[in-house]
Amino acid sequence: MRLTSLARLFGTALLATAATSALAGEVVVSAAASLTNAFKDAAQSYEAQYPGSKVSLNFAASGVLLQQIVKGAPVDVFASADQETMDAAQKQGLVLPADRMDFVGNSLVLIVPHDSKLGIKSLTDLTHKDVTRVAIANPASVPVGRYSEGALKKAKLWDAVQAKAIGTQNVRQSLDYVARGEVDAGFVYATDAAIMKGKVNVVLEVPLEAPVLYPIATIKGSGNAAEAKRFVSYLQTAPAQAILAKYGFKKP
Repeated sequence: MRLTSLARLFGTALLATAATSALAGEVVVSAAASLTNAFKDAAQSYEAQYPGSKVSLNFAASGVLLQQIVKGAPVDVFASADQETMDAAQKQGLVLPADRMDFVGNSLVLIVPHDSKLGIKSLTDLTHKDVTRVAIANPASVPVGRYSEGALKKAKLWDAVQAKAIGTQNVRQSLDYVARGEVDAGFVYATDAAIMKGKVNVVLEVPLEAPVLYPIATIKGSGNAAEAKRFVSYLQTAPAQAILAKYGFKKP
């Protein structure tokens, strides 16, 4: 092989390495609490595929995450459990419409402790006098709480059940309360209930007017925009979708 050909190949390799290095770095992802287990696995898979990259994860209720971003938290990617929170982020100019997409779906379920003897099978059963504590996440800041409130209002049961509500800060806290038997029932996502098999029982998939879809977007002005976009794109790939499906998430 001629020296010029070797030089050309070497130069191409250097350019490829430089391009990878330019993308490599830390990307900070703020994600809804219900994504905790799935995103931890997805982040490890992403880092394995792109050596030199680092995914730092921050989990909380979607509304809490949005407030952190508003106050200047250094976030590159935001994944919300509902459209309303992402709409608010978009209205405040934190994300661009073109950078936003729905990447997974979920469903709302009613759960009870695995050894419950109360016979709860429907939303109406929550109004019975022997049911005294129902875990409901704060509707003001937690999407699962808003979904729960909407379903109960549609069934004309909100006032009766709200009187028994034990407020939680996020869906995982509701899950924990039910798993420990500290409440008689609670509202969580199907994916959350799935990680506590044996400790909680799903008694109802709660009907909703609109499907539960999770939007994700890169934050406008991200300090590592290229890496952020690559991580979001990675979530569309077959390996990432397989991880999300393993935890019960649906295709949007």
